[in-house]
Order: sequence, then structure tokens, then C-alpha cells
Amino acid sequence: MGVDDCRIIELPVVHAPQGNLTFVEAHRHVPFAIERVYYLYDVPGGAARGGHAHRKLEQVLIAMSGSFEAVLDDGTNRRTVMLNRSYYGLYMPGLIWRELVNFSSGSVCMVLASAWYDESDYFRDYDEFRAAVKR
Repeated sequence: MGVDDCRIIELPVVHAPQGNLTFVEAHRHVPFAIERVYYLYDVPGGAARGGHAHRKLEQVLIAMSGSFEAVLDDGTNRRTVMLNRSYYGLYMPGLIWRELVNFSSGSVCMVLASAWYDESDYFRDYDEFRAAVKR
């Protein structure tokens, strides 16, 4: 897997005069069963989140409010994706190092994950991650 396997998923939008609605369905809009949902908010200006990779976990990031950038790295290539629409999700397979940066004021990042939290699935050291993906 590499940064080219990360992709934007356009989620459905139901337009209405009272406001729009977007929904997400497992195996229809995201390519996995959703086992965990969490969100990041009140991120201080200049702070970065992420700074890790997962061995197997798949995720979709959605900017529910505001904007932020996802810096993606597969150990060889880097790519930056701006997320700023609540109807776009960024799909990331396992073995992608990610850093979330440039959060706008009041931004909220929702994450849909393919598995429950498991610390053993994380690479928290970049050199260890690079060694693993070069094997």
C-alpha cells in the first residue's frame, strides 16, 4: 500500500431548505465495517495530531467543521490532502504514516476506523515504520 491508495471518498448529500444531510454506510461508502468512531476538536493553533501509522487499521477522516491537512507518507512518497468539506472523506489503508496539520479555528475531524483501539497496531516511531515498510 502507498499514498496513491489513499483517496477521497465523496459522501452522499441530501439537500434541503432546512439544511443538508450527509450519511455514511459501511461497505457502501467506506470499504470496511465501522468498528470505532472518534473525533478531534479544540486543536490549538499550530498543533499537529497523528504522527503515527497503523499496521492494519483502515480509516476515513472527515472534516466535520473547518479544515485541516493530512500529510500522508508511505515510507517513500509523501502527499498532502486538504480536507474542508463535510461530504468528503479521506480513506487511508494500513501502513500509511499520517500527520494532521493546519487546523482552522473550530475545526472538527471525525475518524471512522475498521477496528477497536489496539495499541499493538500502532507505529509511533517513524524509523521503525520505515524499516517495516521496506521489508
